[in-house]
Amino acid sequence: MDPSLHEAFDHGKRISPQLPKEKRNFLIDIDGTICEDIPNEEPERMATAAIYEGALEFCNRFYDEGHIITFFTSRTEEHRAVTTAWLDRHGFRYHGILFGKPRGGNYHWIDNHIVRATRYDGKFTPLVERDAKIEVFGE
Repeated sequence: MDPSLHEAFDHGKRISPQLPKEKRNFLIDIDGTICEDIPNEEPERMATAAIYEGALEFCNRFYDEGHIITFFTSRTEEHRAVTTAWLDRHGFRYHGILFGKPRGGNYHWIDNHIVRATRYDGKFTPLVERDAKIEVFGE
């Protein structure tokens, strides 16, 4: 088991291990979030994608604070080499990459763990808490 994870129990039964409450699992998109948006249909552009201002500092700060950084991308497995080379060349520190995220946006994530969503809207600024309307399962 990953040493950063702790055993967890529900009603006396062991469940999936969890991070300590002060640590977060960041799932960060690549195209359109940390660099220019490049479609899978134009993979030749991936190697030279322009990095977005503040992206490297934002991601690496959370990595350095001990949070888990995983890039989550609609790029496919065939783009792994060019993607990891790009991340490494720019100095991104991360724990993993998940390929094959569904394309098209309008994501709705259902999970048994707390999920917080932060929409990237053109610049990396400090994260702040705001009240928001959410959908939940009805009674």
